[in-house]
Amino acid sequence: MERRSHRILEMDSRTLERRLAEDPLVIVPVGALEAHGPHLPLGADQLQAEATAVALAERVDALVAPTLPFGVCDGARKFPGTVSLSMGALATMTEEVIAELARMGARRILVLSGHAAARHMAALREGAEAAQRNRPGLELLVLSDYDFVYELRGKESPPSDGHGGLLETSRLLALAPELIGPERPQVVDRRPPFRIGDPTEPEWPESVVGDTRPASPELGRRLQQHVLDRLEATVRAGYSG
Repeated sequence: MERRSHRILEMDSRTLERRLAEDPLVIVPVGALEAHGPHLPLGADQLQAEATAVALAERVDALVAPTLPFGVCDGARKFPGTVSLSMGALATMTEEVIAELARMGARRILVLSGHAAARHMAALREGAEAAQRNRPGLELLVLSDYDFVYELRGKESPPSDGHGGLLETSRLLALAPELIGPERPQVVDRRPPFRIGDPTEPEWPESVVGDTRPASPELGRRLQQHVLDRLEATVRAGYSG
């Protein structure tokens, strides 16, 4: 049997036209180019979003659009390799990508981000809402896979685990082990809660929050299974038709 691809970038235009006529869910992965410590790749968020989008598409027979590779990464801008867009730029790009997919016939769209920073997610939602206002009947969900990963903080990790920490390191050990370096940083987040502005060097000396030493691919596989189960349930409950 011929392999049925889920990636739009692998299709010719007529194949995409036929697939869109089946009224599939279309997933738009969103990444970021951002420092994740001395052990994880700069594209960690993109790698996780893409792998999760394709795995979800296989479960629900969805289409996967090319990834939006940049995001709003204010907090990590001081670290080498981070590229941070303005909220307006990301919102506009999100709006226009959704609008173009809708123009081609997509009715149900999931914006799935591997980066979960608050301003980043706010920009994605702003862009999605702007696209939806002009297209009655367009159904949109906007979320980060880390909405589900962090449900396991306090269970599979300490409650304080965060960016580039135990959970994220374990997940990438499961998804892209060849890209993970040998260092396992241990960083305590000393930033006072509710304070406005970027963290100082003493508060955040490395672009990691947590103790990565216990990270393992086994934990990463459990995390990914949880994410996919939660995503599938969310998608099946979140759209009409």
